[in-house]
Amino acid sequence: MNGNQNDFVAEMEKFKQEFRKNFKGIGIFIVVLFIVFLGKTSFYTVEPEEEAVVTRFGKYLATYPPGPHFKLPFGIDKVVKVQTTRILQEEFGFRTKKTSRSGRTTYSNTDFSSESLMLTGDLNVADVEWVVHYKIADPFKYLFQISDPRTTIRDISESIMRRVVGDRTVNEVLTTGRKEIAIRAKGLMQEVLNKYDMGILIQTTKLQDVNPPDLVKPSFNEVNEAKQEQEQVINQAERSYNQVIPEAKGNADKLISEAEGYADAIVNKAKGDAARFTSVYLEYKRAPSITRKRLYIEAMEEIFSKLENVTIVDPKIKGLLPVFNKITKGE
Repeated sequence: MNGNQNDFVAEMEKFKQEFRKNFKGIGIFIVVLFIVFLGKTSFYTVEPEEEAVVTRFGKYLATYPPGPHFKLPFGIDKVVKVQTTRILQEEFGFRTKKTSRSGRTTYSNTDFSSESLMLTGDLNVADVEWVVHYKIADPFKYLFQISDPRTTIRDISESIMRRVVGDRTVNEVLTTGRKEIAIRAKGLMQEVLNKYDMGILIQTTKLQDVNPPDLVKPSFNEVNEAKQEQEQVINQAERSYNQVIPEAKGNADKLISEAEGYADAIVNKAKGDAARFTSVYLEYKRAPSITRKRLYIEAMEEIFSKLENVTIVDPKIKGLLPVFNKITKGE
């Protein structure tokens, strides 16, 4: 009986020693696990493209830049990381998606006409697709000023775009006014976002594609073709005008200059003849007989200088056969 009691006591002592040893190991493991958990929940890292917004018991505490940081564990401090350098994008009237294998961008087949169909200023309808690029300038305002920033941005953008398009004619929206519309929409969107104090900075607003509605596309294309033909005819007419009018003006200037030159020549010749006649008259008054003879001789010289093979026959001679029966004029 005493032997059995001694064995039992020995077994109990052995069990107590092993239990203490195991308990000590479990305690060390629990302490190590607690330290690891404490470190993991107390330290965090903010990536280069991010900023961290920290709240303590739900109240905003601070915004921290990229790098390692410390916070109180057990949910006392909560960290929300916001990508502040990344350019975010909102699409209207269409959606794009990237295929997983090829990485190429494709368009969704879903109909988004409720976003893109808009009434223009001349009471026409245009199908306007556009993209808004923006970035988060203030993470605190982005998280706490508005309950749903993305929905708010989309609603503001759609409202502003409808307003800007409604101030333009359909031709301006479809053709020449697209750049101006995008610039105007960007400015108005930023004004509204600043009033809401959302911490959002609009980077670009771009009209992706602008078309007439599908129901009127054939008619619209016919109108555009007619306008193009009209512009082509106008361009041809202007081209002909630019060719014919300068040529006609050149010919007119040439005729005018020739006429002016001819007039000057006639006037100068008349003045010369008048001066010559005056000088001859003065000489004639001084010596009439000599002057008449000189004038006669000069006239004969001028006449006979143009003739060849001239035979002069005295009419008083009878029975003389002339060698030549005609007078040949020189050229």
